[in-house]
Amino acid sequence: MNTKKTILLLFLIPLLSFSTHKYYLSLTQIEYRSELQAVQITMNVFMDDIELAINKDYNIDLQLTTKKELKNNDIYFIKYLNEKLQLKIDDVPRAFNYIGKEYDGDLVYFYLEIEDIKQLEKIEIINKVLTKHFPEQQNLIKSKIGKKHKSILLSAKNDKGLLKF
Repeated sequence: MNTKKTILLLFLIPLLSFSTHKYYLSLTQIEYRSELQAVQITMNVFMDDIELAINKDYNIDLQLTTKKELKNNDIYFIKYLNEKLQLKIDDVPRAFNYIGKEYDGDLVYFYLEIEDIKQLEKIEIINKVLTKHFPEQQNLIKSKIGKKHKSILLSAKNDKGLLKF
């Protein structure tokens, strides 16, 4: 019986030593809508990560999805996204309009738009979302311009990318 217990322990200890690993990944989807002459951007990030980053950066307590959630939290989301996400369309820096956000499970979806884009040949993007507080953060950018699909993966060490169409 001691042999069975020893074998069982030798088998279980390595299994128990594995800890869950948290992945740090955001997804930004960019689509050019020629009929609207607009670039529409949807970004999703983990709620706890964005909350921690904004709370630390601005010394506040957002308390997302609770009764104590700050009523004016969009001000902080807009400020944060404007600081961490920059876009150039055909070599021209372009500001985005913050359309809004929505919570879905443990994710926050941000909806952004750049208007008055008559054509689009390339997008230069700098995405530093969450990389200050999470060095392992990766920001996946997926784009759809007409029938062309392009993707790039950005990180804290490589936060700038170029998509040509």
